[in-house]
Amino acid sequence: MAAVCGKASASPDAEERPLSSIIYKIVADDLWQEARKAGVFAGAPVDHADGFIHFSTASQVIETAARHFAGQNGLLLVAVDTATLGERLVFEPSRGGALFPHLYGTLPLGAVLWERPLPLLPDGTHQFPELS
Repeated sequence: MAAVCGKASASPDAEERPLSSIIYKIVADDLWQEARKAGVFAGAPVDHADGFIHFSTASQVIETAARHFAGQNGLLLVAVDTATLGERLVFEPSRGGALFPHLYGTLPLGAVLWERPLPLLPDGTHQFPELS
C-alpha cells in the first residue's frame, strides 16, 4: 500500500513506510520565479508528463540530482513541509522499487519551508546545503 501522509492508500504496488516530514524538489530557477508570481507551483515539464510533481526525501535527493540534473546550472532546492499537503501526497515505488513522494496537484507556496541555490561544482555535481 502507498503511504499517504501517514495513512495507507489504495495503490496496491506501493508499501506503507514512515514518512519524512520534509521533502525536496529540485527545480529550475526560472520555473520557480514563475511559481512565485503565480503563488503556486504547477510542476516542471516532466511533472506534467507524469501527472504528478516529483519530490525526493533527504536520503534520495542527492542521487536524484546526479541522475536527472547532472551538469545543469540555475537550479534551486526547495524544502517542503509534508504536513500541509494532505492526501494529495503519495509515496509510490520508482522503477527501482524505492518509495518516492509524489504530489497529485499543485504545490501551494505556503508549504515551502525554504529554497536554496544548488551551485554546480567543477565535476558536474551539485553542492547541497545541510538537509533536515
